Amino acid sequence: MNAEANIGIPEVDTKQVSLLLNTLLADEYVLYTKTRNYHWNVQGMHFRSLHLFFEDQYNELADMIDSIAERTRTLGHFALGTMKDFLEITRLLESNEVGDEKTMLKSLLYDHETIIRELRNDQGKAAEMHDPGTSDFLTAIMEKHETMAWMIRSHLG
Repeated sequence: MNAEANIGIPEVDTKQVSLLLNTLLADEYVLYTKTRNYHWNVQGMHFRSLHLFFEDQYNELADMIDSIAERTRTLGHFALGTMKDFLEITRLLESNEVGDEKTMLKSLLYDHETIIRELRNDQGKAAEMHDPGTSDFLTAIMEKHETMAWMIRSHLG
């Protein structure tokens, strides 16, 4: 921590909330990387539509990543920024498997739904730690993932 934030939340709580946010940041970065990988390597009859779809998805994830890191800084703590750090705390599995279109979509759907379940839990923890702002923030991130997951499910039919 560089400068203590005096925002009405005990330091012990901002530290714990920042750990939640950094864990989410790691999850998002792993999902971003996987989505980017699929964007680059998709093949098949639906190449163009999936190539563009994956691009839309990783752009949305990039925006979320930036917001999560900035929320962590708002609380007076540093955001993680290395792949080593991300891989140590992520709740997702990194994968270099590309597979067919359906395999890629199912893998992304699994990760989005994992993040959604974790966010439901984390937003309650943030509220318990006297941080309704982060709780609301996490709810908004969860809603974005719900929409992204719905779009993937729609592609799967």
